[in-house]
Amino acid sequence: MKIKLFQKTQRDLATSINLVIDRYWEDEIDESKMIELIQKLYATNKSKFMKEGEFTTILRQQCGKRRLEVVDQVINQNYVS
Repeated sequence: MKIKLFQKTQRDLATSINLVIDRYWEDEIDESKMIELIQKLYATNKSKFMKEGEFTTILRQQCGKRRLEVVDQVINQNYVS
């Protein structure tokens, strides 16, 4: 699975996050690959992920609560892939 790591906008980032997590939920990629991709997206797009310690409004609207719970676990628990 290929995704662009450097996203142009928050909406593009949200689309990529949705794609990665949905593929994981549909068993198209394994957990370690999902964690690796989310961590890479976070590392290369930190300013588009968070504002004042919370997910940006665009991400909350586009990704939804369930997906952002997964993202939060991945970036805050420091999973090793």
